Amino acid sequence: MKKVLIITYYWPPSGGGGVMRWLKMSKFLPELGWQPVIFTPENPDPSVIDESLLQEIHHETIEIKTPIWEPYHLYRKLTGKKSGAKFKAGYISEASEGSWKSRLSVFIRGNFLIPDPRIFWVSPSINFLTKYLKENPVDLIVSTGPPHSMHLIALGLKKKFEIPWVADFRDPWTDIDFYHKLKLTRLADKKHRQLEKKVLSTADYLVTVSRGCAEGLLKIGNRKIEVVTNGYDPSDYEFEKPGLDKTFTISHFGAFNKDRNPVALWLAMDELATENPDFRNLLRIKLYGQTDASVINDIKKHNLTDNLVIIEHLPHQKGLVELCKSQVLLLPLNNTPNVKGILTGKMFEYIALQRPILAIGPTDADFAEILRETNSGISLNFDDLPGIKNALQNYFNLFNENKLMVKPGAYEKYSRKNLAKQFVNLIQP
Repeated sequence: MKKVLIITYYWPPSGGGGVMRWLKMSKFLPELGWQPVIFTPENPDPSVIDESLLQEIHHETIEIKTPIWEPYHLYRKLTGKKSGAKFKAGYISEASEGSWKSRLSVFIRGNFLIPDPRIFWVSPSINFLTKYLKENPVDLIVSTGPPHSMHLIALGLKKKFEIPWVADFRDPWTDIDFYHKLKLTRLADKKHRQLEKKVLSTADYLVTVSRGCAEGLLKIGNRKIEVVTNGYDPSDYEFEKPGLDKTFTISHFGAFNKDRNPVALWLAMDELATENPDFRNLLRIKLYGQTDASVINDIKKHNLTDNLVIIEHLPHQKGLVELCKSQVLLLPLNNTPNVKGILTGKMFEYIALQRPILAIGPTDADFAEILRETNSGISLNFDDLPGIKNALQNYFNLFNENKLMVKPGAYEKYSRKNLAKQFVNLIQP
């Protein structure tokens, strides 16, 4: 087999969305003639741990791990957090509006840790991989970010080896939703943009997850950007389907940060609960995983405390089983300038669960188009209170009639195996 070196910060037992793309991609690469060689930190500081994902690693995968130093213990000390406390996804948005110590930490992160706090791993990794590749040659290098320091490692290797390089952008760099909250000086902003452009101009192939994200990167790098979306793994759904909840359950799985807080949804629920006692009695809002305090506070502010169920992070497979019981799956998008290009892996896993999806975000965005294409649910704009309320009422009526269901179609092309084939075809047409 040919060998592909994949440089990634996120790898099991780390959990969360950042792991899934290349964990699943590498699972199917061997049957397509490519052996994955994973280069990842041996002591990362992820927001979520999910040891169940270790069993997803293909047996032919080679793992290379080296120590990483990250300044998060200094951040914890500065902001008074406990040693070992996990950072929630989207913590920058929260910290940028927090105490002066939190705001100072964001300033330091944006202006001195460029492009991100993993910058201290770049030089040691280039040195280590330079020696490794001389003894263990590979046919392709893939770097996946964020964190975009992974691209800088590949950039350093590109200067030394004539090995084709794929830069994979799971999220944008300077167009990412929290970039404007980093309190950047002009000099720091210039540095971020110079590094981003260098990666975009040097990599042999550029890949990202959505059309909208590709259009944003195209404006910066003036290079063709290939789209390989996130997806779902059919083998994750080979379990006995549990019965549906007897309550009108609306569930969300994964990181629920401040930028995703759908305030109009909680208001619509509050109004329906006031108008209809049955709705209040039967409504359950289940939030699985890390949930920002602003989300919980708004739910409680809208008199929905008794309807709220918070569950700590579950292993990936167990989470899918729990979601299978839900009447409706909630997909809130980040209310940020780059929202139209966001395509989360969670959406594709929702689609494969074949339960109705209620998405909150622009109805002309990439995710909304896929929901319509697959007949998996509906999307409503952030501030469309009448539309959200009407959708909830319709779903509730169907629930009462035992008719709340969807019949998704045309989504098999988003299977992780098909996406792995698509990726391989890009690099060896």
